[in-house]
Amino acid sequence: MGRKRKGRDISGWLVVDKPAGMTSTAVVNKVRWAMDAKKAGHAGTLDPEATGVLAVALGEATKTVPYITDAQKAYTFTVRLGQATNTDDAEGEVISSSDARPSDEDIKQALTPFLGDIMQVPPKFSAVKIDGQRAYKLARDGEDVELTARPLWVEELILVDRPDEDHVVLEMTCGKGGYVRSIARDLGEALGCHGHVRELRRIWSGPFEAEDGLTVEQIDEMAKTTALDAYLHPLETGLSDLPELKCTPEGATRLRNGNPGMVLASDVEYGDEAWASLDGKAVAVGIYKSGELHPSRVFVS
Repeated sequence: MGRKRKGRDISGWLVVDKPAGMTSTAVVNKVRWAMDAKKAGHAGTLDPEATGVLAVALGEATKTVPYITDAQKAYTFTVRLGQATNTDDAEGEVISSSDARPSDEDIKQALTPFLGDIMQVPPKFSAVKIDGQRAYKLARDGEDVELTARPLWVEELILVDRPDEDHVVLEMTCGKGGYVRSIARDLGEALGCHGHVRELRRIWSGPFEAEDGLTVEQIDEMAKTTALDAYLHPLETGLSDLPELKCTPEGATRLRNGNPGMVLASDVEYGDEAWASLDGKAVAVGIYKSGELHPSRVFVS
């Protein structure tokens, strides 16, 4: 038998305002330690130097992580014009430079092709896997990394500030899998001046906002006390993009046993993904078919 994991059976979401210089994994480990939680994970990795909202799931809420990962996210970021780096951010080495500096109007016009459904090549220094290995590891080893373009939905990309001729501040709302570093790189190429990300902040992710997040210092101050519990969002928050279906106690029992359970449906259609609740608490996520929810994920109450 495997060893039983120690810690509290606590479930919910804790929103952290991640500081620069800390990995997403380190933030999760900090939260797990501070709350003495058995299980924790996060939705959507942030680069170590990036800041902003990192939603940490605890306990049963980890089963809702895919729905936050798939949700839209918004970023504000500063692009350094005139320089391209091998990592597409300020941590890398400058590999190309240019004295050209586009006007604000040039930048606004160049942003239009990045809207809607686009194809994006991830940075060579990214966690994308190539033949089972992370691209960043291959790149660090000096290998010539070739990554294929991936689809991305960009809802909004706007110019919000131009502090000086070398820098431009942009705000972007996009779907799953967006690389801000790739946007900065490709925008620089489109403008004929090169570019890389100087600063990056995720301002919201799905239902979670950075302004509601706790700092690492606050987490440290409340660590190992129940004070942090007051900042937990219910696991149901992670299901906010899915329709909710009420179920009877009998239906809930069937669902918790992994069987289809009867639900009360209104505006869902056959084949839609939804979640069932009993007294406001999540019971299961699954596919709606003819008055029943066929569970794919079941929550332990």
